[in-house]
Amino acid sequence: MKKLDLALILCLLAGQVFPQSAPQLGKDKIKDVVAAMTLEEKVSIVMGMGRDSWKNPKEGKPTVIVPGAAGSTYSIARLGITPTILADGPAGLRIIAKPDNADGTRYCTAFPTATAMASTWNTDLEENVGKAMGNEVLEYGCDVLLAPAMNIQRNPLNGRNFEYFSEDPVVAGKMAAAFVRGVQSQGVGTSVKHFAANNQETNRHSINEVISQRALREIYLRGFEIAIKESSPWTVMSSYNRINGFHTAENYDLLTTILRREWGFKGMVMTDWTSGTDWVNQMYAGNEMIMPGDKKQAEELLKAVREDRLDEKVLDKNVSCILEYIMKTPRFKDYHYSNKPNLKENALVALQAAEEAMVLIKNDYNTLPFRKVKEVALFGKTSYHFITGGTGSGEVNYNHAVSLQEGLENAKYKLTVPLKNQYVNIIDSVLSKKIDNDKSVGGKRKFAIDRMNEINLSDELINSSVKTSDIAIITLGRTTGEGWDRKENDYFVLSDAEQDMIRKVCNAYHAAKKKVVVVLNIGGPIETESWKNYPDAIFLAWQTGQEGGNAIAEILSGKVNPSGKTAQTFPVKYADVPSSSTFPGEPSENPIISFYTDGIYVGYRYYDSFNVKPSYEFGYGLSYTTFKYSDLKLSSPTFNDKMEVTVTITNTGKVAGKEVVELYLSAPQDKIEKPVQELKGFAKTNLLKPNESQTLTFTLDGRALASYWSGISAWVADAGRYEVKIGASSRDIKATASFNLDKSTIVEKEHYVLYPDRYVKEISVKDKK
Repeated sequence: MKKLDLALILCLLAGQVFPQSAPQLGKDKIKDVVAAMTLEEKVSIVMGMGRDSWKNPKEGKPTVIVPGAAGSTYSIARLGITPTILADGPAGLRIIAKPDNADGTRYCTAFPTATAMASTWNTDLEENVGKAMGNEVLEYGCDVLLAPAMNIQRNPLNGRNFEYFSEDPVVAGKMAAAFVRGVQSQGVGTSVKHFAANNQETNRHSINEVISQRALREIYLRGFEIAIKESSPWTVMSSYNRINGFHTAENYDLLTTILRREWGFKGMVMTDWTSGTDWVNQMYAGNEMIMPGDKKQAEELLKAVREDRLDEKVLDKNVSCILEYIMKTPRFKDYHYSNKPNLKENALVALQAAEEAMVLIKNDYNTLPFRKVKEVALFGKTSYHFITGGTGSGEVNYNHAVSLQEGLENAKYKLTVPLKNQYVNIIDSVLSKKIDNDKSVGGKRKFAIDRMNEINLSDELINSSVKTSDIAIITLGRTTGEGWDRKENDYFVLSDAEQDMIRKVCNAYHAAKKKVVVVLNIGGPIETESWKNYPDAIFLAWQTGQEGGNAIAEILSGKVNPSGKTAQTFPVKYADVPSSSTFPGEPSENPIISFYTDGIYVGYRYYDSFNVKPSYEFGYGLSYTTFKYSDLKLSSPTFNDKMEVTVTITNTGKVAGKEVVELYLSAPQDKIEKPVQELKGFAKTNLLKPNESQTLTFTLDGRALASYWSGISAWVADAGRYEVKIGASSRDIKATASFNLDKSTIVEKEHYVLYPDRYVKEISVKDKK
């Protein structure tokens, strides 16, 4: 018996009876942790969790960690694998503000939307917004912000345009990269989305976007490429749609060949929520995590491995990538979050961002800033209920949003009382109704005013307002959101009631020799041509978050000089949009396919190349001061690897201001058709005092000169003369200079992938001629 006991002890000491303790993530090699997993555990890791992240089951252990978060990753305690929390947030963290059974509140800051932020043209400011947002992500216990969204604003009716930056990929890429750097500086991650060509909401889960290789490379992928290379986001989110026949989440050429091999992406890819149909192909494509996973998908993956349709090594690779991501997160590092981010400081960042995002697009007779104005007549329901941002995953649960009414009152302006009372009484009556489940107002009280019709006013009320007020402001609002595209007649153009209000108010005030300002509280371009001659000034406030009302008041009063410029074109009419005849696809009543016949001619590339006059061009915006552009210099008359461009900007006016400076390049067109000019760089000056100057420097590399040649899958810079154009907008070029490229050069060779699955005839300047 004693010998047996001794033998048993020796075996135990040698580890021959019981296995050693399981490897632990962070202490042992990832490959050892993966090797210790069962097949079921591996499948669970690639299955992200969704519903269990925001709603506890009716029975059993609670699963919610951060109420309102969009999802989480699977945890395996025995291997030291913690869960991580993923939360929505293009314009601010999206979680539940008043969770059940929780102490205190979880309000988040509503920042300006991406469309508004692009109008700042200020990457430093965007990075600061990212830092502030990252602070809230960290302190509310989340690990990844599902942002930025950076698809191209191809058509003004796209419901999610407010989440996206611009019609131009350079603007989108640079702003997104700045945002990612800012958020990730706080030790939390981002998810650049929606990769790629997610440019409509209609049938978004199934629509096949048929796009030429050149248009994909130059327009729809270029912004993502810039963001990936300049900011290294932790994750990328694949999109719902198909590109040239294949769901993006199932497309190896997109997610592996381009994203990883060509661009060098090292992070994790996840699907958009409930995206795609073939989960085995998602594993092979390089889409590591399915969001949110469900029982059906898990069973399919288990079955695929057992039937040798899915190599377990592929599963291991994807699991390893997810574990590498998990190890970066605050939750894995056992960060003790406070639930108390610095909301006061973040609100100040939101205010500065709103101030720089707003665009003055008309200012006849120096109507703005206010002069000798004491009483203001506020017209339009949106004057009293500011639209901070859009709906869906871009929504933010903030504590309080400042309306224009409140902003003007904070600035000590008196408001015309009978007019104010008329609006406030009607708005209060709408909000007093039980509307939480009313789909006509989005099922939420805070959207009710956004979606109600404009209020009709009597001539008597308008005329009485003229007598007591010094100036009139009319605010027009538009709400936008995820899941639905807009219609031309109920979004893009003004309603009869809005047109009637503008006409009546302007006629009444002008008859009394008083002025009218129109404020646009919108998420993207609308029609302005038919009515813009009525008011004396038009102010594009965008959807600029919770501090929007204060920012408008500070600019109207002259406390702040407007410095925003449009990052998209305002067309004269919807028919002028190059994709208007094909959006959202065919058949029009229930589209299954969308032909991108506009090719590379998106936004200003089309309007400038085809000589189509816009209502307001790309890159346009006014200031309360004036600027002089001088001393444009090139580092060499001949291009050799790179070209330095410098220009001096001088404030020639009477008040301090900032100027956005845009660099366009016109390239030789001997061998391949190109837009007449393309944006290649931009910068914003410091706040320049009167007579103060600043010299800005831009760098052009080979890719800036190159166009994508589909036939040889390469970026080619053609030999010949290139013209550098420095502009205050795409149609206000202030200075030009030229240089030569002695011989055509293949700047970069790419893989021959993502070719269209059917013929798409693209528009051409040659056809127009």
